[in-house]
Amino acid sequence: MHTSDKIRNIAVIAHVDHGKTTIVDGLLKQSNTFRDNQAEMSQSLIMDSGDQEKERGITITAKLTAVHYNDYRINIIDTPGHADFSGEVERTLNMADGCLLIVDAQEGPMPQTKFVLTKALALGLKPIVVINKIDKQGRRLAEVEDELANLFLELAVHEDQLHYPVYYAIGREGKAWAKVPENSDEPGDLKPLFEAITNEVNAPDVKPDEPFQMLVTALAWDNFQGKFAIGRISQGSINTGSQIKF
Repeated sequence: MHTSDKIRNIAVIAHVDHGKTTIVDGLLKQSNTFRDNQAEMSQSLIMDSGDQEKERGITITAKLTAVHYNDYRINIIDTPGHADFSGEVERTLNMADGCLLIVDAQEGPMPQTKFVLTKALALGLKPIVVINKIDKQGRRLAEVEDELANLFLELAVHEDQLHYPVYYAIGREGKAWAKVPENSDEPGDLKPLFEAITNEVNAPDVKPDEPFQMLVTALAWDNFQGKFAIGRISQGSINTGSQIKF
C-alpha cells in the first residue's frame, strides 16, 4: 500500500459563526496531534492565526493543518467563507478530495456557503454534511435537512453527490452522531466524523513513480524556516534536502 492511501485531504466549508473553527479545534484535540499537556489543548480558534481572523472569527487566507487518526493523516484545509475571496477559494479547493460542510441547525445553509459549495461540487469533491449546534433551542432539523437537499439538487454535478452522509454535532462539546441523539447530553466524541472522513473520502490520486510535480496554492513565511510553499503533490515524491526547480 502506498503511503498516499493513508492520506485524506478535506476542505472545511461553513458560514461565519456556524462552528467551523470549533469543530476543527475538536478534531485537533481529539486526534493524537497534541499531547494532553500541550498549550493548544486549552486553546480555541487554533486555526485562525491573524489578529483580525481571531477577533472576528473569519477565515481570510486558506490554511492547512493535519491531524492523525489511527494510521491516517487527515489534511484539513480551511476555506474562506466569503465570496469576496473567490480566487483563494478555488486554489484552496484544488488541494482537497472531499469537503466537510458545516451548517448551523437553526440558520441552515447560507448564501456564501452556497458559493463555496458550488465550487467544491464542480471540482468533484465528496461532500460530508455536519449539522452543528443541535443543542440550540431554535433548531430546525427537518427544515434544514430539506434546505440542504434542495441546495444539493441545485448544485450537484454528478448524481452520486446527492447521496451525502449527514452527521449531527455539538461542536463546542466535541461531540458528533450519525443520527440525531435522543439525549444530546449523553457522552460523545468526534469519532463519527473521523470515521466518515477516512471511509467516505477517497485517497489522493498520486502517481508516485513519475517526476515530481506540485501545485503550489499558497506561500507562507516563518521566522525559523523562512519562505515556504503550501500545495498539493500530484506526482512523484520529495524528501528533506531535495533540490527542485520551478
